Amino acid sequence: MYLLVLVHILQSALLAVHSCPGLCVCMYGNSGIAELRSVQCSDFGISAVPINVPADTVKLRLEKTLISRLPRAAFYNLSELRFLWLTYNSIISIHPSSFVNLKALRELRLDGNLLTSFPWEGLRDMPRLQTLGLHNNRLSSLPAHASLFLPNITFLDLSSNRLTILPAELLDLWFPLPGQLGGSVQRRVLGLHDNPWLCDCQISLVMSLSMSLGSPVVLMDQLLICSRSLGQPGMLLTQDEQSRCMRPSVQPAATRVISPLGSNVILRCDATGYPTPTLTWIKTSAYTDCCQGDKHENFDQLPRNLESIMQESPRVGVRWSIISLNGLSYKDAGEYRCQARNMAGISEALIKLKVVGVTRLSRPPKKSQKTLPKSSSKYRRPNQTGATSNTPLVKENLILQSITPPSINKPQIALNLVSKIFPIDKKRKLNSRDKKKKTQTSIKSTPEPLEDLTTALLSETFI
Repeated sequence: MYLLVLVHILQSALLAVHSCPGLCVCMYGNSGIAELRSVQCSDFGISAVPINVPADTVKLRLEKTLISRLPRAAFYNLSELRFLWLTYNSIISIHPSSFVNLKALRELRLDGNLLTSFPWEGLRDMPRLQTLGLHNNRLSSLPAHASLFLPNITFLDLSSNRLTILPAELLDLWFPLPGQLGGSVQRRVLGLHDNPWLCDCQISLVMSLSMSLGSPVVLMDQLLICSRSLGQPGMLLTQDEQSRCMRPSVQPAATRVISPLGSNVILRCDATGYPTPTLTWIKTSAYTDCCQGDKHENFDQLPRNLESIMQESPRVGVRWSIISLNGLSYKDAGEYRCQARNMAGISEALIKLKVVGVTRLSRPPKKSQKTLPKSSSKYRRPNQTGATSNTPLVKENLILQSITPPSINKPQIALNLVSKIFPIDKKRKLNSRDKKKKTQTSIKSTPEPLEDLTTALLSETFI
């Protein structure tokens, strides 16, 4: 019994491989039946996708049938399929998972159907797909997320539909910035003609860039006609007046900011242009001489896009953006670029941020100077200024203060010591004797501390 079941399965498999669906034509290779290559089904009696298409089919053509829907996993058994033509049928809807398991598919054509939308996310099941034909359908819009699934598409035909605008995301994909090119430029062929385009800056940019030298995009037909434009309806795009298109201009709130360590800073820039530009913050470099922290910072990841920004567009053509930096550290110092972009061009402004607050070594405390007792006013000359600790007078005064007299005759000891240190000329001895008498008289009448007396005597010595 088991052998019979196994034989039945093998026979069914062989029939699935070698049989040809009804109302279809199968074409074989040079080596006979074992090299089944192509299946073509073109009959109005076919209303659904045949389920018995040989598994080794390389090319399948379902043309001019009454097929209206593509169900889920409609071609699951055709893992070797490379070309799938579903042209000029009555298809109005496609399940997002209709193309599951088509890992080898290179070309998908859906021209001449009744599609009002296309499941762009279904392209993930066809990683090798390069050609997508959607000519002569009823597509009225292209969603922005379609750009996520079209990186490998080199031929895209959207002609003869009802498209009016192109999303900016598609233009970013087709016309990348020079800094975003990873390697060689991938050339693409686009069919955009025969659509009721609204001739704005987006479609105008496609026209101008496609005609530039070395453009990554080639238009199948460059004569695009505007059904709705800023000028007269029905004009060629190349003749349309694009006066509203304006390249963005950026004005930062400040071009140079210096802020202390640990503080909070808000960087702001405003941009004007038409269409309303988008703003992006990029940190491109950092100071190497602004602070000690920069010497140990790794800048290998610069430039980098910054997040956590706030943007707002108060009216058409105007947009502002701010970035908040809280608790500044040395790594926050550097150059910040506010980049504005729209369909008419790109511009940017540079803001330099410097963080200060390097800890400085404190100077050693100054030695406290001993204050000398003030002498009596009657021994001070009117224009006499106080001496500093570096003068010889103060040094000698300190010596005198460190001596403790052994006897009661303190004035005599002080006078003898002064005479030894400061020898007086003979010519001045007579005058000094008279002054000594007066001084002794004043000492006897008004007893004063030894320090005051010594200072007074020293003062009299230099008179």
